Amino acid sequence: MKFNFFVISFKKYFFTILFSIFLISLILFSSNNIQAAKGGLNLWVSAVIPSLFPFFIASNLLCQTNLINICGRLFGRFMRPLFNLPGEAIIAIIVGTISGYPVGAKIVCNLESSGKISKAEAERLLAFSNNSGPLFIIGTVGISLLSDKNLGLLLLIIHIIASISVGILYSFWSPKTQNKINSNYKKQVYLNNANDSQHSINFRNLGEILSNSISSSIQSILLVGGFIVLFSVIISILKDSNIFSSFVYLDNFCNFPLYFSENFTSGILELTNGLQGISSISFENINLKIISISFLLGFRWYFCFTSSI
Repeated sequence: MKFNFFVISFKKYFFTILFSIFLISLILFSSNNIQAAKGGLNLWVSAVIPSLFPFFIASNLLCQTNLINICGRLFGRFMRPLFNLPGEAIIAIIVGTISGYPVGAKIVCNLESSGKISKAEAERLLAFSNNSGPLFIIGTVGISLLSDKNLGLLLLIIHIIASISVGILYSFWSPKTQNKINSNYKKQVYLNNANDSQHSINFRNLGEILSNSISSSIQSILLVGGFIVLFSVIISILKDSNIFSSFVYLDNFCNFPLYFSENFTSGILELTNGLQGISSISFENINLKIISISFLLGFRWYFCFTSSI
């Protein structure tokens, strides 16, 4: 009984304890945290905003055109048997693969909010349309970090094949609540299709739609910047508190290269820093390097937060 009471109490106050530790750590390691936050802000301003903000605006405008309906008619024949999704979802898959995350997540949310896909379909689509872009994999990872364009191309092929495989596997996933969701969704689709002519973009509402797209994109890019700064500070706290230092014992036990576990964990929290650290390590087995980098490129433990974009 005492043990159960302890477990219940721990669950009740878990986030209170966690956020209190975070606040104390911000004070104890304030100097390094400030530098980490500045680094995250600099990354956001210099790289993220120029590369993502135009795509956010374009994705919002794209969802107001007839292209979504055209894709639904053209690609519905193979999208439904292959991924169990409507043809409109092809836009999120293509743009998410070409542009990289979180543009794919942004388009998925736009499709769901406009009634093109159901909530259940958006959840499955989000799992394999929010990918790393080819420019990042080939350019940043392959050429800059690994100094090998062929390795970057290999990682890109693996990434795309893994994404498609996830989409096919998720097509068989049908929760009990999905039937109820889809029944309401069909009614919503009917209403949306009936009013498409009123809501689609034209010269009369161009200014209004453009303003709404910019406002929505600003909110999304601010949210992305907040995550970048937050995780930059968290990684700085973990390094200053010597938590990462204990991973040396894990490297020795598993016969990994020195600092592999530290950089791998850092990559789970924040991708770029982890990839940079892993690429700088000397590996006796090159397959371990490729597998670990490929895993980090496809793994997004925080992708659930992108639904708020």
